[in-house]
Amino acid sequence: MILASGSPRRRELLTNLGVTFEVVVSGEDEDSPETNPEKLAGDLGLLKARSVANLHPDAVVIAADTVVAAGEELLAKPADAAENAAFIRKLAGRTHQVFTGVTVISPSGTFSGVERTDVEFRPLTEQEVQFYAASGEGLDKAGGYGIQGVGMGLVSRVNGDYSNIVGFPLALVMRLLRRAGVTVWNDATGAGRP
Repeated sequence: MILASGSPRRRELLTNLGVTFEVVVSGEDEDSPETNPEKLAGDLGLLKARSVANLHPDAVVIAADTVVAAGEELLAKPADAAENAAFIRKLAGRTHQVFTGVTVISPSGTFSGVERTDVEFRPLTEQEVQFYAASGEGLDKAGGYGIQGVGMGLVSRVNGDYSNIVGFPLALVMRLLRRAGVTVWNDATGAGRP
């Protein structure tokens, strides 16, 4: 099994499912003219999975891509602290959407899905915006924040799958892996059963 992602968060979450895997980063360009965030997330997840599956045709490959949408605007990974602060300002006091497209390609077929979670940020002061941007936590994350870290303090409400905001919606991942014939939650200790 191959995880087509360099994300440490995805590695950790997949490990927690009791799945043995190796990491092969796809290296695919994430730029796209697509403006529909749900379609974009699905397309990028599929693109990354296909890229790695073409090199490893006998493996089970899983890939994911997360897109954050604030209204009509898509917020990728900020380039620097100034852009990170601009992202956080846009999200402050409003609800935005997080979409993660997941694709599993196996010898038995291709299985894909997209998860959506609505996230509401509390109103923030400029000092809070600057503090968070200076932390550097959001620089490698779509939307410019990490809910699993200090960024949790930015959020007032979540409607949907929390793990989707981290970038790997576990319920969807488990469904797709099982459809591809991969056993999850069945480690050597017997902890967790499907």
